[in-house]
Amino acid sequence: MSHTKTYDHASKLETNDETQTLERIRTAGGHIADRDQPSLPVVHRTFANPAPLGLLSFATGIFLISILGVHARGIQTPNVLVGVLLFFGGVCQYIAGIMEFVAGNTFGATVFPSYAAFNFSYALIYIPGTGILASYTDASGALTADFYNALGMYCWAWFILTVIFTVAAMRSSWVLFLTLFFLDIELLLLAVGYMLASSSTLVAANAVGFVVAFFSCE
Repeated sequence: MSHTKTYDHASKLETNDETQTLERIRTAGGHIADRDQPSLPVVHRTFANPAPLGLLSFATGIFLISILGVHARGIQTPNVLVGVLLFFGGVCQYIAGIMEFVAGNTFGATVFPSYAAFNFSYALIYIPGTGILASYTDASGALTADFYNALGMYCWAWFILTVIFTVAAMRSSWVLFLTLFFLDIELLLLAVGYMLASSSTLVAANAVGFVVAFFSCE
């Protein structure tokens, strides 16, 4: 009988020790307190949604291009858009694309940097240091017909790319699909307007740009 009591007492002590050990490796909330240090610790973060930044920067650039393209208030020189296209439409939209890449959104990581590059490349046309406008200027200082044909080809290239994005967006939201759909129409009209030297077609194309900007803000 004494041996049995001794055994029971030892078992209780062992059980109490195990309980105390478990209590020591658990947090106050009852979770296991794992203090292991792996070579690359797993850190759980919550990232903000970068889509609003990308869409708003895109919409602002398109709106500015469109409002100057319809010659609002009689403005003929569009150089004021350079700063907005470089920093908001370019840098901010590119950052949004990188954030989409980190978040695992392949479509956003492709679309946003692409149109950031569009804003960068379009703004560079009007920066004197690039020499782009100077190469299409004749002895009298007027732009040659080659400049408008080159812009037409530029718009054709972006039209083809945007059509690809539009097809890919069919499985996405209807707002994004409509944004890219109307952007297709705008780029198509711009390409035709530049290559045919039709001012009315160019004004119509830039008018469609307001619709694109509207859907981008939705």
